[in-house]
Amino acid sequence: MMSMLTPWVRRLLIANVAIFVLSAYFLPYLYRDFVLIPELLWQRPWTGISYMFLHGGWSHLLFNMIGLFFFGPRLEQRLGGPDFLKLYFLAGFGGAAFSFLFEPGAAVVGASGAIYGILLGFAMIWPRERIYIWGVLPVEAWILVSIMVGASVYMGFGGSGGNTAHFAHLGGLAFAFAYLKWRDFRRGSAQRDFKRRMEQAAEPSAGLSDRAQLARWGTIRLDGLHELNREEVSHLLEKAKLLGPRGLTPTERQFLDRMAGPSGGR
Repeated sequence: MMSMLTPWVRRLLIANVAIFVLSAYFLPYLYRDFVLIPELLWQRPWTGISYMFLHGGWSHLLFNMIGLFFFGPRLEQRLGGPDFLKLYFLAGFGGAAFSFLFEPGAAVVGASGAIYGILLGFAMIWPRERIYIWGVLPVEAWILVSIMVGASVYMGFGGSGGNTAHFAHLGGLAFAFAYLKWRDFRRGSAQRDFKRRMEQAAEPSAGLSDRAQLARWGTIRLDGLHELNREEVSHLLEKAKLLGPRGLTPTERQFLDRMAGPSGGR
């Protein structure tokens, strides 16, 4: 499952480790100035992103970076660098947004929201991929993410989360899901638009009004056609008069356009 490190995964790993070391050992004020306190987000808007690069300790950092290391490269390869980066930061900001809604007074640090978004993206694309917990217990990706969602909901709303920012996890999951669905819709819309343009390019009459299309097809000389084509044209003309040009399939409209020819008659 592990892939070679991709450019943005490598940069994010380096940035997270470097900022943690600086904040923990050399520049402790970074923690003070860049930690997320959701109720102060309006006064400190940069913390909606900066908190993602701070961590509460080595174990916190290690857990998040392991997730990024194992699941990030393959997802970046699939989505492409720009979309992967958007997913990462939107999921992280989603963690800040949910913390603002549900835990406004809590101090929040860590890339967990972004990492949960990465895990969700992985599970949405490869739901049946087996992930080995502790290297020995195989769990399919969709089951693992379902367990994570359930645990975050239970511990967050049940009040038994301790010092873990479960609402940040839920925000990362929710924003990642919304972004990936929007991305799929956008890509599908682009494909539909491309197909429509190709169909219009193949139909000389596509830019005409219904009346003009019918008039153009009406110029087809039936007596000059082969018997089979004559029967098909007659059938389609009757159908077009009854249902309108949009009642024909693209293939049927293209056939009538070919029969009409570039000069409007054949």
